[in-house]
Amino acid sequence: MPTIARERPWRFFFYSHEGTEPPHVDVDRERLEAKFWLEPVALASNGGFAAHELREIQRVIENRQRTFLEAWHGYFGYQS
Repeated sequence: MPTIARERPWRFFFYSHEGTEPPHVDVDRERLEAKFWLEPVALASNGGFAAHELREIQRVIENRQRTFLEAWHGYFGYQS
């Protein structure tokens, strides 16, 4: 489960067995977890985050979208 960034209380990562899914990033804090698609950035699933925190997380992902996509494709290989 490669960690690709940490910002404030969040860890951004992806599970190594999810390479067959579209590019996305998982984020966790304590026992909370969410998944965001990267193209376009959109919430895929939420495991307990409040709406206001999800908006903050989405802003971080939007600002780092290119970096996260590069990490995804670098790990799983480019899939068109």
